[in-house]
Amino acid sequence: MNTKTTIPITEARKNIFDIAEAVQQPGVHYTFTEKGRPKAVLISAEEFESWQETFEVMEQFPDLSKDIEEAHKAFESGEYKNWVTLDALLKQEGFLVSDKVAKKYGIPSKTKTNSRKKT
Repeated sequence: MNTKTTIPITEARKNIFDIAEAVQQPGVHYTFTEKGRPKAVLISAEEFESWQETFEVMEQFPDLSKDIEEAHKAFESGEYKNWVTLDALLKQEGFLVSDKVAKKYGIPSKTKTNSRKKT
């Protein structure tokens, strides 16, 4: 525990507005103690929501870290080049995939000049 951000609850009560402002910085949290033992932790609402989202993802995808590691290995070995593309998978499942257009959007390599007649 960080001694600068670990304080008794009674001290926190006196400085709650300053503490609430301080925890808005990324990674800053305060631990409140009662009789020298940790009792509660204060973090910003944004960080709390981020933690909630992380936990939800971990619940929905319990093997996510293993899947990421497998993807890294496939990338390093070049195995990923044999994987089915998203377009191919969508076509296989019967979804409409737009055709690729021949003309790409972008900045032309030649700039157009206006031809004016000299008078």
